[in-house]
Amino acid sequence: MLLIYNRFLKYTFLFLVGGFAYGGIEILYRGYSHISMLFAGGLCFILIGLLNEIFSWEMALLSQMVISAGIITIIEFLVGLVVNIWLKLNVWDYSHMPYNLMGQVCLLYTNIWFFLSLPAILLDDYLRYFLLKEEKPRYRIL
Repeated sequence: MLLIYNRFLKYTFLFLVGGFAYGGIEILYRGYSHISMLFAGGLCFILIGLLNEIFSWEMALLSQMVISAGIITIIEFLVGLVVNIWLKLNVWDYSHMPYNLMGQVCLLYTNIWFFLSLPAILLDDYLRYFLLKEEKPRYRIL
């Protein structure tokens, strides 16, 4: 039972770090955010952090960044379908952007997620190492 409780606390902590970081980046970029970004950011951060648990530390950092950009784009799309299409809250609309999918995601932001995933990967790895006493991170670039 204690193991389940500790895992719950760990993932709640990581979820909140990712959620607040995601919302903070959005506030810095466009001046405001939405509560749905807390959910999207927290989920993205947890999924990105699981890459080293699912795959080995031998996975290249660039590969992690590509997969992370895909994860973020998929989560943004799914959250966008719920928040913008189903609930009609109109939190964001990328329909004016080239290479967009239903106005919810676009190629430009997928590329931005690629670069922003690097600090997310490093933050997750070092939070797990220093605060959660998990394995020390090690990286291969290619």
